[in-house]
Amino acid sequence: MYNDIAFLKQTYPFVELGEIGKSVLGKSIPYIKIGNGSKKVFYSAAIHANEWITTPVLMRFVEECCMSLSGNNLLFGYNPNAIFNTTTLFVVPMINPDGVDLVTGGIQNVDNAYIKAKNIANGFPSIEFPSRVEGEY
Repeated sequence: MYNDIAFLKQTYPFVELGEIGKSVLGKSIPYIKIGNGSKKVFYSAAIHANEWITTPVLMRFVEECCMSLSGNNLLFGYNPNAIFNTTTLFVVPMINPDGVDLVTGGIQNVDNAYIKAKNIANGFPSIEFPSRVEGEY
């Protein structure tokens, strides 16, 4: 995701980037801003650990918006320049990078962060702890 965001910025100069903060483990939580309008729209993804798949879906949407703007092609049947001039789109593609790493293997089973998360989860036996198959993602 971080590489995809950097690619968007490099490819589409109208894209603005920023950071809303850091995760518990110190990872950047970036945002993407597109547009200059007074209407504000906010999209976010990967709020919960098992929702990691929402990040590439949202990033694809952002890429579609950028491609439409740069090529002046319709965006789902709408004029992208009209949207750009009337709307500001804010996107946080991964609210919970630590949770995503937890379920996709970015945090190993022996890491302190994994052990701590597992211990917390043990206090909520009715909620299944995210499982993963190593190398599956």
